[in-house]
Amino acid sequence: MAGAEIVSNILSFEDARHAVEAQAALVQLPPAEIVNLSDAAGRVLADPVLADRDLPPFPRSTRDGYAVRSADLAKLPAMLDVIGEVRAGEKPDKIPASIGVGQALSIMTGAPVPAGADAVVMVEHTSQRGGQVEVTRSVDAGENIVPRGAEAHQGAALVERGSRLTEASIALAASTGRSKLQVYKRPKVAVVTTGDEIIEVDAVPGPTQIRNSNTHSLAVQIRRAGGDPVPFPIAPDEPLALRRSIEQGLAADLLLMTGGVSMGRYDLVEQVLTELNAEFFFTGAKIQPGRPVVFGQCAGAPTREKPTTFFFGLPGNPVSTMVTFELFARPMLEALAGMSPRKLVFLYAKLKSEIRVKPGLKRFLPATLSGEFENSEVALVSWQGSGDVAATARANCYIVIPPDRERISPDEFVPVMLR
Repeated sequence: MAGAEIVSNILSFEDARHAVEAQAALVQLPPAEIVNLSDAAGRVLADPVLADRDLPPFPRSTRDGYAVRSADLAKLPAMLDVIGEVRAGEKPDKIPASIGVGQALSIMTGAPVPAGADAVVMVEHTSQRGGQVEVTRSVDAGENIVPRGAEAHQGAALVERGSRLTEASIALAASTGRSKLQVYKRPKVAVVTTGDEIIEVDAVPGPTQIRNSNTHSLAVQIRRAGGDPVPFPIAPDEPLALRRSIEQGLAADLLLMTGGVSMGRYDLVEQVLTELNAEFFFTGAKIQPGRPVVFGQCAGAPTREKPTTFFFGLPGNPVSTMVTFELFARPMLEALAGMSPRKLVFLYAKLKSEIRVKPGLKRFLPATLSGEFENSEVALVSWQGSGDVAATARANCYIVIPPDRERISPDEFVPVMLR
């Protein structure tokens, strides 16, 4: 290992994020598979969902009331002849062919509006008296009617390829008669946690040992991002054993390593990767927590279809691991899952109490977003650094502090990244 030379390349947060996004844009789409509609939630769509007919397939009423000709209500109150009633799902032969001058049709929400009618007046503004209805409010042409094809025309893409399937997109697929969907296969993500001080969850820790939480927190984040975690045994701080774990992990679609990426004597991950002729895109980012994060690619066990594997070396402190996954590993994993790229967007909320920090790093600090309705506010959670998992468990977001700020005043709006 003595001959390996590591070239430091520490980037700003923005440059590091863009470096990941640039590489993610080059990722080839994964293979696809067919799944039942009921099993497709959270998967990434490989074949777009197209409208099999116009949506809606007929002019649809959005209110209970009366279908009318708006011109008949120029003078109020207006008395119109009621020629029938139409409900949602009414058979076509039960619907009048058209509505003539001075006529109205009692209609329910979701029912088809017949020809001749160009508006629906709400029932609250009417009073039916036998075969006639008195209307006390005028309507504009098109009011309370969704025209045929207003939502989509036949053949239009309702859900695009590369979309993560949500409850809304599942509903759209169901509305087009798709009982099965073609989705991309989930990428396999190897997780290698390193460190002589790390023990398994069910082991009894010694005075200087800690249980392995990173493998399990990453497994949750990986699944949420569209991957399948492949946990490896804990790798010791020993070059040969660590090399074997990394070589095996490189056979996966993505390799995540936690720990061993700082500047300590036994932080060996970068050294081993350098010996494996890895290409490093960066070896640190100017952020807190997570400054030692590493991103690159390495051949490992090459195949014709997959000559290299992307890897991330995430800091070993649990909060750093979680933050750097969201900031850097997630966009790469989403690309490997076939998802269309998306930019990282921060929300804004009013700061509850003052923040003072040292400038120089972009900070992502655990915080709690609270309030009700439009009155949201955010405050830092008291924490003891990037090893404080308990504080992060109490948080529901991160306050994002620019590197040039030392003090942020109460009531100032600050950027927030949701968890």
